Amino acid sequence: MATLNFSDWQQRARDLVIERRAFIQGSYTEAAASGSFECHSPIDGRLLAHVASCDAVDADRAVSSARHTFDSGIWAKQAPAKRKAVLIRLAELLEQHKEELALLETLDMGKPINDALRIDIPAAARSLRWSAEAIDKVYDEVAPTPEDQLGLITREPVGVVAAIVPWNFPLLMACWKIGPALATGNSVILKPSEKSPLTAIRLASLALEAGIPAGVLNVVPGYGHSVGKALGLHPDVDTLVFTGSTRVAKQLMQYAGESNLKRVWLEAGGKSPNIVFADAPDLKKAAQAAAAAIAFNQGEVCTAGSRLLVEASIKDQFLPLVLEALSYWKPGNPLDPATTVGALVDQQQLHNILGYIESGRHEGAQLLVGGEAVMADTGGFYVQPTVFEGVNNQMRIAREEIFGPVLSVISFNTTEEAIAIANDTHYGLAAALWTSDLSKAHKTARALRAGSVWVNQYDGGDMTAPFGGYKQSGNGRDKSLHAFDKYTELKATWIQL
Repeated sequence: MATLNFSDWQQRARDLVIERRAFIQGSYTEAAASGSFECHSPIDGRLLAHVASCDAVDADRAVSSARHTFDSGIWAKQAPAKRKAVLIRLAELLEQHKEELALLETLDMGKPINDALRIDIPAAARSLRWSAEAIDKVYDEVAPTPEDQLGLITREPVGVVAAIVPWNFPLLMACWKIGPALATGNSVILKPSEKSPLTAIRLASLALEAGIPAGVLNVVPGYGHSVGKALGLHPDVDTLVFTGSTRVAKQLMQYAGESNLKRVWLEAGGKSPNIVFADAPDLKKAAQAAAAAIAFNQGEVCTAGSRLLVEASIKDQFLPLVLEALSYWKPGNPLDPATTVGALVDQQQLHNILGYIESGRHEGAQLLVGGEAVMADTGGFYVQPTVFEGVNNQMRIAREEIFGPVLSVISFNTTEEAIAIANDTHYGLAAALWTSDLSKAHKTARALRAGSVWVNQYDGGDMTAPFGGYKQSGNGRDKSLHAFDKYTELKATWIQL
């Protein structure tokens, strides 16, 4: 198939038919109160759709549907190999519809179309396929018992799972959740962010087409304070999984305590350190990775390398390389395949990021590049990738998650100082380090309090590696076999023979 150009994507955007309704019990449906919210594209501010705005009544309908299908066993009691086949079919459908899904992602949250097409959609399909392929290869256990007894340790699906996912990687984060949840036999209610609900809504019909029974996967778009809160408090939701801000993560834990003590698994914020030692094997490669770590996806990444820790002896040599590498990352229309930095998700996000940039100036950090909103004439929301030097770890730009392309450069003199600065944060999602010294790499990686540590690269790993954080970055893990722990109960059955 020929590669689509800018005008091709613009035409497809004009021709695209967008589904805007909730999906409950196998059918698209209006919200019970017939309410809706306006879904605007951050590319140019245009109205994409009036999306169904679900509330507590809709949450109850979706939970009842999920509970009924779970209790019926129509999905939960299927052989793992049969669930595998259906989920693999769903992954294939994602790949078949990759251009439509990529376009929805780009129009909805502003990411560059090439990123959506080449990264997000394939990764979403891979995550579904991986969980599917794994499920009929996970064995239960037999305990070591006396001859006259039999001890069985079995995994069972937890039941009804509510998955609340973020707006920055809408389809991928949804598939990280629903893949293992469905593979293990649960019924799921998916609540996408109101800022980017469109691919989740489309995913629902693809799931039905793949063979997932009606009611096993339900999608309820709407606001966190309405349908999200209702799911958090619902007494018939067995497990709630979430990716998003630390503030909301804490609120969801409170809802679980106020209701049925449902299990809550959280992947929250980050303020990840990227440590470059003087003996880094390739400073140019490290600089290119540092630029990508803060500019990719407009910096709207929970693992963004937002704190660049540079050994003082190489700072004057290294920073020009970072600025040179950052020149590749320029804001542009996300429908243009040449664009590397797209639009921020909405005006509020632009306002927040500009506020942090002003805070950095006010607190005495030196602005090296960027710092301005651009392309305002488009009606969209764009900001230049921004670099501050002379930052200390007490400044707001070094302590708070900005969720935008704002890089804070902090210098250090010793390995111990670098580790202390890196760990001096409420978060613990990810970290990276660059060194040629194998011993230093191992010791530093062990000392860093983060769920993912990358050595001589940034953002490594695949579906075989667990993903999640320490401290206020959350609990539990997505990806890998460890993800199944979130969606299953362990049962010990002891039999006297």
